Amino acid sequence: MDTRSDVATADPSGAATPHRLLHTMIRVGNLERSLDFYTKQLGMKMLRKKDFESGRFTLAFVGYGSEESEAVIELTHNWDTDRYEHGGAFGHLALAVKDIYGTCKRLEQAGVKIPRPPGPMKHGGSVIAFIEDPDGYKIELIERP
Repeated sequence: MDTRSDVATADPSGAATPHRLLHTMIRVGNLERSLDFYTKQLGMKMLRKKDFESGRFTLAFVGYGSEESEAVIELTHNWDTDRYEHGGAFGHLALAVKDIYGTCKRLEQAGVKIPRPPGPMKHGGSVIAFIEDPDGYKIELIERP
């Protein structure tokens, strides 16, 4: 089975379903700061941005594709809120990178927090690191050649 996000998946009976992952939403306290981080530090593109004046919020969609045909991140900024408690349920976002050591060095020089420096997973497997976005969300970097 093809695992691309734009391909129909199989339900438990094996029949094709038209579902695909669209986006993950996170709330951000300062939209411009978050857009700067995701576009300049992580190399994503801003794909779409819309203000909802009656609801006093803005949605901005960022990702690596040229459109929202692949999974993206929805940054939601509620105009009257500049901070959020993350709670204990959300874990992290994950990104594949080619050179994790070089990527982390560049991010560290740019002032990005790296609570878990790059290295092999504790119990074997991939080389990973964890960074934080400006709102403290954890982002796992996984080295993939």
